[in-house]
Amino acid sequence: MRLRVEFTTEPFDLEEAPAHAVAAREVIQRAQLDAVDVGPFGNTAEGEAGAVLEAVSALLRDSLGAGATRVSLQVNVIGEGGA
Repeated sequence: MRLRVEFTTEPFDLEEAPAHAVAAREVIQRAQLDAVDVGPFGNTAEGEAGAVLEAVSALLRDSLGAGATRVSLQVNVIGEGGA
């Protein structure tokens, strides 16, 4: 199964990326995911279910540990993976 995750972390800071946002982006960029798109107001990535779920777990742990007060995320099934 393939999944797409979309997420944001708060609180926002328009001057510079807060530590929690940087932590979340680093997790996603290190993960074995496809179609990674990071931006100031939202981030998306796609990949095989196991990789996405592992990345989401690390994203929550690291961003909350770095000061996030809210993490909004959505996970969608986008297709079946080949084996």
